[in-house]
Amino acid sequence: MRVLTTLCAVFLALIAFSMPTLGQDWTTKMFETTSHDFGTVARGERAQFEFVLENLYVKDVHIAAVRASCSCTTPEIKTETLKTHQKGAIVAKYNTTAFLGAKGATLTVTFDKPLFAEVQLHVHGVVRGDLTLEPGSVGFGSVDQGNGAERTITINHWGRRDWGITKVRSANPHVFAIATELDRNAAQVTYRIIVRLDRDAPIGDLAENLTVATNDPQSPEIQVPIVGAVRDRIYASPASLFLGVVEPGQKTTRQIVVRGKEPFRVTEVTCEGTGSMVTAPYATTEKSSCLVPVTFVAPKKSGRVEATIHIETSLGSVPPILVQANVAAQ
Repeated sequence: MRVLTTLCAVFLALIAFSMPTLGQDWTTKMFETTSHDFGTVARGERAQFEFVLENLYVKDVHIAAVRASCSCTTPEIKTETLKTHQKGAIVAKYNTTAFLGAKGATLTVTFDKPLFAEVQLHVHGVVRGDLTLEPGSVGFGSVDQGNGAERTITINHWGRRDWGITKVRSANPHVFAIATELDRNAAQVTYRIIVRLDRDAPIGDLAENLTVATNDPQSPEIQVPIVGAVRDRIYASPASLFLGVVEPGQKTTRQIVVRGKEPFRVTEVTCEGTGSMVTAPYATTEKSSCLVPVTFVAPKKSGRVEATIHIETSLGSVPPILVQANVAAQ
């Protein structure tokens, strides 16, 4: 009897020991990456990074909290509850105004559904006190597709009269930049960088860096964030629908808001893929926005569902709206 009791105690201890490891594993798998290097950034620069995660599981995932080990980084939860296949992010904002030098932080993300677990994300970088960036990023804002845009930033350097920018490059083929020296004296060197977004830039968010190469061997490159979005003349919100777990034959209704740069009318709504879609009556008069109620009917067969909603308007086609769900009998 004593032997049996001892074996049970050992077995329970092994289970308890292994549960945290299993918990960490399922959370880590959802993240595209768990670390980020901001590189060398200027003081006052708007430096932030999104740790993107996707719910790979049938049940909803809920992010309860996130905390940082250092005040040099402020974390935020972009979407607290994620349904199956839905993506969210933990946003890490690097505080470049209050800290100088090499700084790093560990972000601890706590999940309470479907199971309690924690995962750690890591950020680090170097904030240069002898460099300032005005404004703190290349902010394009919302740009209509086909229009293009231009922004100007200023980089100031103190302490080295021979300091200079040798090259500016972007990984985005639709973003171009030119650096011009404005002033040079014993105390300060100033450059102006003109950044252009061309008219052929595709629809989508702009979240990347402009790389500024310098003649400083200690910090040969400076990363300057580019933020903004290229929008179509007509677009829908939300851009995708994540329904989570639905029963076979279940009806789920969602409201889709269609917005345009000028008044328009909805002419047709169709759906293709697994399942079916029912559209409630919508306004056909010309407006700058229109509410389109859509009821998605899940198929009888269990499994992953993907469908696409197409909305036609007098201004043209709305970007396709992806519908995703898991059909499972309760």
